[in-house]
Amino acid sequence: MKPNCFKITSLIILFFLVNHNLFALNSDTYQLDTKSSSMVFSGEINGKFLIQYYGKKLDDASQLISSGTGLNVEAYTCFGIHCEEEKALRVKHSDGNLSADLYLKKVEFTKTDDNVELMKVSLYDDKYPFYVNLFYQSFYNEDVIEIWTEIQHMEKKPITLFKYASFSINVEPADPWLVHFHGNWGDEFNITEEPLSRGVKEIRNREGVRSSRHDSPSFILSLNGKPGENYGEVIGGTLAWTGPYKLAFNYAYKHNIEILAGINEDASEYILEKGEIFETPKFILTFSNSGKGQLSRNLHTWARNYQMIAGNTERKILLNSWEGVYFKVTEKDMLEMINDIADIGGELFVMDDGWFGDKYPRDNGKTSLGDWVVSEKKLPHGLDPLINTSKERGILFGIWLEPEMINEKSELYEAHPEWVIQQVNRETVKGRGGTQMVLDLSNPEVQDFVYHKIHDLLTEHPEIAYIKWDANHFISNEGSTYLPGNKQSHLYIEYHRGLQKTLERIRKDHPDVIMQACASGGGRLNYGFLPYFHEFWTSDVTDAVKRIDIQWGSSYFFPAMVLGSHVSTSPNHQTGRELPLKFRTDVAMTARFGLEMQPKDLREIDFENVKIAVETYKSIRPVVQFGDLYRLISPYDNAGLTSLLYANQYKDRAVFFAFTVKENLNKKFPPVRLEGLDPDKKYLIKEINRIDSKAKSIPADQKVFTGQFLMNAGIQVNLRGVYTSRVIELTEVK
Repeated sequence: MKPNCFKITSLIILFFLVNHNLFALNSDTYQLDTKSSSMVFSGEINGKFLIQYYGKKLDDASQLISSGTGLNVEAYTCFGIHCEEEKALRVKHSDGNLSADLYLKKVEFTKTDDNVELMKVSLYDDKYPFYVNLFYQSFYNEDVIEIWTEIQHMEKKPITLFKYASFSINVEPADPWLVHFHGNWGDEFNITEEPLSRGVKEIRNREGVRSSRHDSPSFILSLNGKPGENYGEVIGGTLAWTGPYKLAFNYAYKHNIEILAGINEDASEYILEKGEIFETPKFILTFSNSGKGQLSRNLHTWARNYQMIAGNTERKILLNSWEGVYFKVTEKDMLEMINDIADIGGELFVMDDGWFGDKYPRDNGKTSLGDWVVSEKKLPHGLDPLINTSKERGILFGIWLEPEMINEKSELYEAHPEWVIQQVNRETVKGRGGTQMVLDLSNPEVQDFVYHKIHDLLTEHPEIAYIKWDANHFISNEGSTYLPGNKQSHLYIEYHRGLQKTLERIRKDHPDVIMQACASGGGRLNYGFLPYFHEFWTSDVTDAVKRIDIQWGSSYFFPAMVLGSHVSTSPNHQTGRELPLKFRTDVAMTARFGLEMQPKDLREIDFENVKIAVETYKSIRPVVQFGDLYRLISPYDNAGLTSLLYANQYKDRAVFFAFTVKENLNKKFPPVRLEGLDPDKKYLIKEINRIDSKAKSIPADQKVFTGQFLMNAGIQVNLRGVYTSRVIELTEVK
């Protein structure tokens, strides 16, 4: 395999690049390669370190400088000497000086294996003992580069960091378009595609706890016009940080665009002590020469291989109790639901909110958070009967917790009111139920409390196999009784450092426990949580039509196996919409399949059909959860038909989904051209999950076609009416 990185000594050049104020003189060139991309830098020791290029793979990067086509701008821009543009770094030295000016000390390469190589760039300030290390780690086969920064100083007194981006990169597009993602509760991950106009555009989050509820720390930038699913040069990625973030796109007056990403520095200036190392979150960057679809597949593969817990392990089919009983948890209902999900063929039962509270039983959202003891009123025999019955029926048992939160009406608050995030001389703003607040995880005592509540529960009941970890409030009244007065602005950062320390302890001591990140639904869809959580609750809205849109947007960055998608009742509890059971099960099959209902309320025929759907999903689960995703017809196209396909790495199995979301009684949809197949293979077409369906089989059912035909001519889905759907399995025929 060609090495990922190599150093090229360029020709001695005396060449001034038009529209740039820096020279590339006798510089060394550093090229960081992946399978399809190159990132190129230049710089001489004690000179400036410059980024020259990021994009389609180059054979000889030294030609960038001699040809004059390199970007020739600083790789990590600093405020103070030049102040007119956005900068990656803004610092105040101990003497009050507001400038930083960085020069190259050395570049080092470390190769982990044939696929992974790290380039470390050491920079220094020529007037102060102030140092910045830039890290670029390439993953050759996945076409991903992981980027982060370290900042340190040895000045006599502390310095203040006002801005500290994880990375800064420049590109020079012909016609830039930006894809970004926004939403709200029950309406997560909406897609916005727009031309990137002149000026500075920012995408930011300040909630403090739920980093993706309204926006996402992710983007796609098309370099040559409106981005296509299967064509065009695009770059993009996501910030792996659990807290507030900011993305900035500086397209002011030059042709190039500087992209900055990192922790949101608003109200988070950081006092850096002498010798302390400040490490920024990592940004996961990728390039695609084949549109948005390949960019997504790059990130999905990298996430499964390098970021996720158990990325090669199938996710379980579960029943969650929330929409079945809400807060009305009883031993009788829990035992019935355990038996029902076992009869259906599921693998896991999760008891949601409402099971805890001794002095204050959890009957609604106003009490008991922090008091993680079983409510004797609701479960008089404790957890053991539920756990034992689950074990007897051959399924796993899970439980809901909201460990970062507290209610004013709780034994914990009565004992430790100082543990709440709060401000002196201000009335604390409360959340859900008018009583919910956030525990101050910057405080090691609070971290220890949260850890032990979970650790002790899992130690006492080692059969608990799953935790649904929720977070239903944001940081208000920014203030800490633990942090000193001069470091109150550290709260956002220290909260998430404390959260990560707590999660690391739990993962170390209970490595086999499956955990789901939930935050008012999809408020924590973030790569920063993937090292700790196996999956996300994608949205509190279980309406299948809404889920098509939400899961479509989420799929740009997250593989199907981490997106919980549940079959709920009809009419839906959030929207009131009535939907066929087949449509609901088919949508859930496009992600991590589960149930969100009271099974005993199902008609007998529906109970049996859900059993069929569960067995069907088990048969295609390896393809959906580990396969490559091909988005075919977008719900944003308003065509009335939406479709997608998963294909395994060998392209000998694929699963195709199609859904109608608009009335089309008199319209025949054109054939859907498939992607991701091998044109030289032959495939048997088989329609599956044919439950509760009046539609005739597709014409191609049980017939064999070449991949070339299916990709060029397509397949007729033969769908009529609204809320109809197809699931089609394709299997290679030798």
